Amino acid sequence: MATLAELALSPRSPAHRRADRASARLRLPHPSDLDLLVDLGDSIGARRWWQGVSILVLLCSLTVSLGLSPPRLVGSGGEPLTDWVLEARRPARIGALADGSRHGILVPPGPAAVRLSEIPERPRIELTASVGAGGSLEAALRRAGVGRDDLNAILRLAREAGAPKPIAAGTRLELVLGRRETRSVPRPVESLAFRAAFDLRLAFSAGPNGLVVQRIPIRVDETPLRVTGEVGRSLPGALRAAGVPGPVIADYLRQLGQVVDIQRGVRSRDRFDLIVGHRQAETGEREWGRLLYAGLVDGSRSVALFRFGPRGEFYRENGESAKRGLIRTPVEGARRSSGFGMRFHPILGYSRMHQGIDFAAPSGTPVLASAAGKVVMAGWSGGYGNVIALQHGRNMVTRYAHLSRISVKVGDTVAQGQRIGAVGSTGLSTGPHLHYEVWVDGKPVNPAEARYLSGSQLEGEALRQFQAELARVRRIARTQS
Repeated sequence: MATLAELALSPRSPAHRRADRASARLRLPHPSDLDLLVDLGDSIGARRWWQGVSILVLLCSLTVSLGLSPPRLVGSGGEPLTDWVLEARRPARIGALADGSRHGILVPPGPAAVRLSEIPERPRIELTASVGAGGSLEAALRRAGVGRDDLNAILRLAREAGAPKPIAAGTRLELVLGRRETRSVPRPVESLAFRAAFDLRLAFSAGPNGLVVQRIPIRVDETPLRVTGEVGRSLPGALRAAGVPGPVIADYLRQLGQVVDIQRGVRSRDRFDLIVGHRQAETGEREWGRLLYAGLVDGSRSVALFRFGPRGEFYRENGESAKRGLIRTPVEGARRSSGFGMRFHPILGYSRMHQGIDFAAPSGTPVLASAAGKVVMAGWSGGYGNVIALQHGRNMVTRYAHLSRISVKVGDTVAQGQRIGAVGSTGLSTGPHLHYEVWVDGKPVNPAEARYLSGSQLEGEALRQFQAELARVRRIARTQS
């Protein structure tokens, strides 16, 4: 027979059923029933959404608490870090060299170690040096550490081998210094090599009786170089585009300007023709020489000037000196801005005779003497500003006005093409330019039409030599065109 307690807890009793329902309400969910991946953007406010927010807050709180209070790792105490222990561990520490850190443990020398009296030197030193701007071989070798005895021997041998003096600036010296007995003496020179000239290389070496030198000639092709082309928009620009160096261009324009008006007498379809001294070494280096031939061709007319004689003057093909006339443009690269004759004066405000030609050019551009002569005036002259006047023969005077600088003085004798001043804007002038006048028998004449005979004429044997040399240079240079 069942007791009252058993009946109360039997499965069929009401009390048992109420207990099951209470237990079901209080029962926690199983971990497998939890969904930790909750989309907080979906079903906002629902029970599942709040569950996800709670999990997120719990995880963030746990992460912050662990980060603020990391667990302490407990290990063995070891030896105390005394000053002696820190000093013993210092070599094994990693530190910056700038802070004086030392790496590695210093080991005391053993009984087999022998202390050296001085730090050993390299048995030989190979180095390169360059000759300075002054072209002093001696100074370059001194800087490289060559001793006095070797230095004197090198300079003497170089002189005997035909080396020029001074050596070209920038010449590279290949030097080898050998072993020395003590630090108190300079290292001996074992070998030295450099290019002494365009066609010569010198090699020095130490022999049983001291230094010896070997001359190494460099083959050089000295065929003149011919350059031709169309003038186009600008004659100087065309020459630069053809690779002609600046000094040769200046000489070409100066010589051609003695017989041709560079500003008005040269057209875009004309062809320039010049022959220049030229050397090319077998090692590839090139060297431009001086202008030998200056020509300008325009179908119906042809201008040809050739350098000849001990003074290097230019002559026409018939042996007539190129100086038989005035330089038409006494300012290199200038533009004619005003001609000869009546014109309206831009400052005075009325028409009057313009007694010369104006050439516009930047201030400071060199002004050249249009012919050889004597300076008869050099100074200020009212509205003309700074003026230079040159006397040519007995009846011709040229004047150069508005100059910014005067480079000659009264009484000087100047050559044709010599620099006498610089373009400026002094006096009554609206801008930098040269005002150029030519006076004959006390009257102004048009500089573009003035004639002046000042050169010489080759005759006889001199003329035949000139024409033969001209033909030879043309024939040789033609292979280089």
